[in-house]
Amino acid sequence: MSTQRYAALERDLREHGLFAWLDLDIETVEEGRVVFTLPFDEKFANVASGTVHGGITATVIDTASGFALRTTFDEPDGAMLTTTDLNVRYVRPAKQAVRVEAEVVRAGKTMGVTESTVTTEYEGEEKVVATGGTTYRLFRGDTP
Repeated sequence: MSTQRYAALERDLREHGLFAWLDLDIETVEEGRVVFTLPFDEKFANVASGTVHGGITATVIDTASGFALRTTFDEPDGAMLTTTDLNVRYVRPAKQAVRVEAEVVRAGKTMGVTESTVTTEYEGEEKVVATGGTTYRLFRGDTP
């Protein structure tokens, strides 16, 4: 899964109220990259179609991106950052668990940029559900 360096990040993900409610499963946490799986749950579904709500998809992109950027800090578990831009491009609906992979494109002194891909099993194959990107304000040694 990951190294001891990121144990506190994994604990944060498991214990934080929103993330616990989402029941995110951590596959990978490594420098500049995280992979989470969100199990399908009807509480995340659109009323009419039963597919994963786009807001949930955006939330997992934002969450994974933030955690990926936190891995670039000297002390990942104490990292402070805030989303300044989030974009999501929806490709197809998901009626099963989704997997989100976020990678850091750049983590500077004050700004960080990520790209993410969300996939699901669709007609027997792993297919893209959405792609996204984020920009974050990073607080390295200063406070927000």
